[in-house]
Parts: sequence; C-alpha cells; structure tokens
Amino acid sequence: MTELKTLICAARGEEPADLLVRNVQLVNVLSGEIHPANIAVRDGVIIGFEEYEAKTVVDGKGRYCVPGLIDGHIHIESTLLAPPRFAEAAATHGTAAVICDPHEIANVMGAEGIEYMLAVSKDLPLSVFVMMPSCVPATHMETSGAVLTDAHVRDFLDRYPDRILGLAEMMNYPGVLFRDAGVLAKLEAARGRVIDGHAPLLQGKDLNAYIIGGPASDHETSTVEEAREKLRKGMHLMVREGSQEHNMHELMAVLNDFNSQRTSFVCDDRLVNDLVADGHIDDILRKAMVEGLHPVRAVQMATINTARYFGLNRRGAVAPGYRADFVLLDDLKTFAIADCYLNGKRVAESSFAAAAPFSGNTMHVKSLTEADLRIPEHTGKLRVMGIIPGQIITEDLRMDARITNGEAVADPARDLAKLAVFERHNATGNVGLGFVTGLGLKAGALAGSVAHDSHNLIVGGMSDADMIAAAREVVRIGGGLAVAHEGKVLASLPLPIAGLMSDAPVHEVLSGLKSINDALGTLGYKLGSPFAALSFLALPVIPALKLTDKGLVDVTRFQPVDLWVQE
Repeated sequence: MTELKTLICAARGEEPADLLVRNVQLVNVLSGEIHPANIAVRDGVIIGFEEYEAKTVVDGKGRYCVPGLIDGHIHIESTLLAPPRFAEAAATHGTAAVICDPHEIANVMGAEGIEYMLAVSKDLPLSVFVMMPSCVPATHMETSGAVLTDAHVRDFLDRYPDRILGLAEMMNYPGVLFRDAGVLAKLEAARGRVIDGHAPLLQGKDLNAYIIGGPASDHETSTVEEAREKLRKGMHLMVREGSQEHNMHELMAVLNDFNSQRTSFVCDDRLVNDLVADGHIDDILRKAMVEGLHPVRAVQMATINTARYFGLNRRGAVAPGYRADFVLLDDLKTFAIADCYLNGKRVAESSFAAAAPFSGNTMHVKSLTEADLRIPEHTGKLRVMGIIPGQIITEDLRMDARITNGEAVADPARDLAKLAVFERHNATGNVGLGFVTGLGLKAGALAGSVAHDSHNLIVGGMSDADMIAAAREVVRIGGGLAVAHEGKVLASLPLPIAGLMSDAPVHEVLSGLKSINDALGTLGYKLGSPFAALSFLALPVIPALKLTDKGLVDVTRFQPVDLWVQE
C-alpha cells in the first residue's frame, strides 16, 4: 500500500519524479496517434505526460518515444547466447521483454534445463517470460534427451505463476487431431492459460479441431490465404521474421485497419550475428515500414498487441501505471535508436548479471566412424531434401544416386551433400542417413549439436572423412559447431551449455561464429545462415522431408520413409 500511495502522490505532483524526459513525440499505441508529451517516471512506473519536478531531467529534443518492444515467441538458445548475454544485446535494440520457449534445452536436459533458464534470466533489466515446452520429445520419430509429461506442465505452471505464462507451441498437431492421450493431457493441464500453436499449412476442419484443442496463436503461417483463414477462425497471427524464417513480406498483404490488433511480430530464432548486426524486433519494424506498414500500427504489433495476447498487465505501452520501458528514436521510419530505458533506467547504465556457471557435458555419442556413414548401393532413386532459401520447409525431391565403390556418395557437381544425424543423448548408436541439395557446399563438411528439435549431432558434407572430422570436433568441445576440410578442422565454436549456448561475452561468440562462416566461405558455401539452415533439416514437424537419428521423415504423412524410392 505504501508503494501505491507513493505513486499516487508522485502522479499528482506532490512528490518528485525520479526521471522526467521532456519534449518527445509519443507514439501512443493506446490512442493510435503521435502527440507531444513529457515522460515522468517514479519507481520504474510511468506517472504522467505533464511537467513534473524530477530528480533527473532529460531533454528528449523532440525525439519519437515508443514503448519497449516485446518478442512474443523466441528460442533464446537459438541465439547461441546464454540468457543474460542475450538480454544485454537485445536491450540495446529496444527490447523490453521476451516470451521464450526453452524447448531446445528442454529436449536436451528436460526439467533441469528449464530450471536453468528460469534461474539465469531472473530479475534481468529485460524481462524474460517463459512458455512451458509442450513437445519434449517433439515427435516419436527422433530420440530426445528427455521426456516431459502433463505432470511437468502442471508443476511448473503452479510453481512459477508469474514467470511461466502458459503452454508453448503445440507442434504435435496430429496428436491434437487424433486425440493422443498425452497431448490432450498437456492441453488440459494448461487450460485457462495461454496456449500457443504451431500449425503450418493446417486448414479446414483440421484447423477447426486444432483450435478447439486450445492453441490460440500461430507463427508458422507462410501464405496470405493461410493467414486469413487463421484470423477468421480467431487465432492470433504471429508474423515471423527470423534468421532462417522469412514470412513477413508475404503476410503484410493480409493486414488491415480492422484485424491488425490480432497480430504480433516475432522472431522465433535469431542468431547472434543477426542480432548484433541487424537487431531484434527493431529490425522487423524497419522492414515492415519499408513494406508500407503505418508506423503506429507497426509499433502496436511489436508492443501492446503482444502484451494483451499474453495478459501482461500494464506492459507494452507508455501511459500512467505502465512499467517504464521506452525507446527514444532519432527517426521513426528507420527506427534509429537514440536511447533505451528499462524499468525507468537507461540500458547503458544497467547491469546484466553474468551467466551462471554450467557444468556437465551433454555430448554422448556411441560411435563416429566413416563406416557409420556408409550407404550401400540400391535400386531406385534417392529421396532428397531440397532446401528452399529463406524457409525452413523443404522439398521432397527424387534424384539419381552417385555410386562409387558400391556406395551412394555426395556429388558436389549437383550440390548433393550427404547428411547424417547421430544420436547424442544416450549413446544409443542411432544414425540417420540421407542427402540434401541446396547447401551450396563444394567441399568439406559442417557439423553441429544445434539440430531442432531434439538437438542430436547433425553433419552435412561432400566427404565422409570430413564429416567425421567435423563431428568429432563437436564432441571434443562439449557441443557446438565445426567445419572440416581434407580431414582437418578449419574452425569450431564451443557451445558448452547443453551443446546450444555459450556464456562467453557476445563479442567472443560473434567472433567464433564469424570464423566458422569464413571457413565455410572458402568451401563455396553461400547461404546467409549456414548453421541455421543445417539445424532445421532435423526438424520433423515442418514439411516436407526431414532427417532424424531414426531416419528420413515424411512430415506431410508424419511417418518414417525409406531413403530409396522404387520406380
């Protein structure tokens, strides 16, 4: 009650404010206008727009002021940074809060991984909210490092009511449609809380059934027709623009004056190099405004719309009673950031705790030999994954095999690389083998322990010897990324936190990733985010063809398929 009295007194001008930012043009996401204002703050809360006595006064110099940005769906692990390191980098780009799905580390370490993410992100200047992972493992067609049940969902939701907002992306849509008992139990456990969806290309009666199951949003929409149907049926449309997933350009056409309040911007996955060089949600806003989206609407989609969907009370706007998260801009349309404030304090003067120590090695691979990669000659054609630039969906192609000494091998002339996924959680010895076109690799190999969603060890290359060399290096460094050529390791980046993240300073991780990408460049690799592209080739919930440690998966049929196709 004392805190409330203090705020009321300060709002009436009876006590001084802590901070007054004078002379700004406020992008007001509540009234839908841009108007002159002063921003007064007391105890981390906005108390008014008028002139106040304040301990600290800042001249806004007529700059635009927007609310702190909110990312409604992100996997922090995919930045390769531990949560505090990520938060420090993202805060400088105007991000005030993220709703993360610790699905990646949960698939490696289970409940222990979620506890780690909660602990190291607690009380950061940038607020980290969590959605409880719904699919660990994601499917029955891969080996995960853990299993989470509805009991885990209930337990975490009960113990962290202010940090865990609901159930994260329900990727197992066939499990919803065909009433899988375990899937329905998780949906029931989260009933009354926010439940996020994950339903690429789902439509018609199946989409109806999926929505009735509980999922209320979707970030996997890739076409206008798909987006329109989901909006018509009441879903909250998350317009995604990540390092590897680019859906914004296509989806801009569905937005209008009457439906944009049901939409948000999210990044899903954002690599550290993209985060530092281009930004976070601010980068999406710039692109959206270039596409012609009105600045006020764009800012609403990055702030208040997201806050309202997740029930974040008094977040996502600059107004009396709201948490004092705001960004000062030199220019609105280019979103040129001049300064950022979180909880009423300048980000430049805020402290981000160092990442907590992480002990233990999560790399447990039974065997790594060239013999494990052998694919004997067979009749018929190869079923090949075709990479689509800028997308995480793949094509299901048919190609003639290149045969050498009775074995199917990679073929650089046709951009046909061999792909392998080694189980790395329980040393089972599982190895899934296949081929992929579109990597753009002319020689050598790349390997990584980041392989959505179960994060087994994935390796792609033009030489079996190089593939094994790269894979062994990833195991040696306790998880991470590696590039090899002519049997030698050219570069590697350790990711010792579950084989997914590093607690090193951002510039060190960025430098390591640059060395990796530079090494790949010498081997002819041309895709913008090489390891992001590689990591999604093991994701058996995104069409059309993917590879897990158990073999090839036809995602459209949601079942394993043979590598060889008979004519």
